[in-house]
Amino acid sequence: MAPAAITLAAAAPKLSAANTGFMLICSALVLLMTPGLAFFYGGMVRVKSTLNMLMMSFISIGIVTLLWVLYGFSLAFGTDKGSLIGWTSGWVGLSDIGTTDIWDGYNIPVLAFMVFQMMFAIITPALISGALADRVKFSAWALFVALWATVVYFPVAHWVWGAGGWAFDLGVIDFAGGTAVHINAGAAALGVILVIGKRVGFKKDPMRPHSLPLVMLGSGLLWFGWFGFNAGSWLGNDDGVGTLMFVNTQVATAAAMIAWLIYEKIRHGAFTTLGAASGAVAGLVAITPSGGAVSPLGAIAVGAIAGVLCAMAVGLKYKFGYDDSLDVVGVHMVGGVIGSLLIGFFASGKGQSEVKGLFYGGGLDQFWKQCAGVFAVLFYSLVVSAILAFLLDKTIGMRVPEDDEIAGIDQAEHAETAYDFSGAGGGAARTSVPAGVGGASKKVDA
Repeated sequence: MAPAAITLAAAAPKLSAANTGFMLICSALVLLMTPGLAFFYGGMVRVKSTLNMLMMSFISIGIVTLLWVLYGFSLAFGTDKGSLIGWTSGWVGLSDIGTTDIWDGYNIPVLAFMVFQMMFAIITPALISGALADRVKFSAWALFVALWATVVYFPVAHWVWGAGGWAFDLGVIDFAGGTAVHINAGAAALGVILVIGKRVGFKKDPMRPHSLPLVMLGSGLLWFGWFGFNAGSWLGNDDGVGTLMFVNTQVATAAAMIAWLIYEKIRHGAFTTLGAASGAVAGLVAITPSGGAVSPLGAIAVGAIAGVLCAMAVGLKYKFGYDDSLDVVGVHMVGGVIGSLLIGFFASGKGQSEVKGLFYGGGLDQFWKQCAGVFAVLFYSLVVSAILAFLLDKTIGMRVPEDDEIAGIDQAEHAETAYDFSGAGGGAARTSVPAGVGGASKKVDA
């Protein structure tokens, strides 16, 4: 008599308190990046636009949080529909997700994964804001964020990271957001500024950063938060890949900062604080897609290449005449492209997967996959973002009136100013603003 067939049920994955705690900490670190971005951008604009720049980042936290809970998480990570979008009706409003439901293939709760990815969705549209400084209505920006997150970010996140997404299935490597976050935001920035046009006085008036200490503070907060952004994207700490990503994040960022400063010294004759901050961000951007696939030596190469090429790219706006106020295109789009494509050369086969790049004997197969992901996201985001900006501009209007832009968007849009200079003169009725603060020296009412 043949023995009865025995079916053994696979053991249900057990929730890991350590990995869950790690993911919640990483989520908080990624959230910190958005205020860090606000300070970074806020210090780079003229004094009359400081608060508006801060608010353009902060409003993304409010809008995208609600959209992500209502339907964004379902669109990005729900059951695949045609390799282009996801949808799980039970995830709408998080209504059918239990506190102990485990994310498939891991040992963390679905809600922990959801909130971690929420922070990515928040910062991505906020990145776009730097290109639009000084000239966009706050109400139009808020509506743009809601629309852009819905029709651009949520679908692209599904392409790249969602089970069944076409880029995911093709084998495009994007550890933490080179395509979905940085190329996506940088291409969107380019699309919008081509529609709304240049700032009043572009290439004529001085538009220097009003507070380099704020820029350095912001870049430091970004650097700190980025460890959660990158290392947390492995969704746990069980096999050391997240640790490799942590190490490579530090290594590439340092290399990019040094490379940018060397280029700047040779090209312009000085090592600037703005260059140090911008170089660090360029390195962080470039290592984001590639850090789980390359060795630390490879991370140095990725960072150094990104530092030099991004430093070169920020000057293209003057050559081609597009007004990318705070170099979102030159740093985020270009840095994201560089970091994503270099995987095809520097992937070691000893990190997140066995995929090897050209320099490790893997040929160009992965490079072509990276090209497919990079240019599909770039083209889609640029075109759709330009269409959204065009529709908003023709309906509610995207730009503030020229007089408001000249006088200062902070006062026009928020009825506030970043700094109260009335007390600087010991109670005098009028006080001078030093040259370099918002442009040339001028008198202001107390």
